[in-house]
Amino acid sequence: MSEHGRYLANLDLLTLSERLGQLCRARGIAVTCAESCTGGGVASAITAVAGSSDYFETGYVTYSNAAKARLLGVPGALLERHGAVSGPVVEAMTAGACRDSGAALGVAISGVAGPGGGSVDKPVGTVWFAWGGAEAQQAERHQLPGDRRAVREQAVRIALIGLIRRLEAFEE
Repeated sequence: MSEHGRYLANLDLLTLSERLGQLCRARGIAVTCAESCTGGGVASAITAVAGSSDYFETGYVTYSNAAKARLLGVPGALLERHGAVSGPVVEAMTAGACRDSGAALGVAISGVAGPGGGSVDKPVGTVWFAWGGAEAQQAERHQLPGDRRAVREQAVRIALIGLIRRLEAFEE
């Protein structure tokens, strides 16, 4: 991990959200989120910052497969083939959230927070993230330690850091 990456990882959620807001305003970019296992934690962190309505209008909590399909346009066949906790599904969630909200950049999260629900292929703590826009997304798999609360908190942090890193890449 880079020095900057370690720096971001040590910031509290409010400081991360404030940095996200600064970057969104500086770039004129709106963001969105599509959440499953975090249950709105990313949207809550973003909107903890006064004035966040300047760059955040809509977030989605799509806990069920039916909601992912209905609200974000995730194809049922994709959910059946890969399962909700997968790279292809979080990429489709990100694309759908950006299309529906009009945001240029989004993050999607789907995982197994526990304590049950895990499998050999997707044990508790498996969380998939995707960042991107309506046209292109990048997915990452993380295996997060701890109980349900810890997995969810870490996932929110990773989601915010990923948004910040992508916005920082636009810096001249």
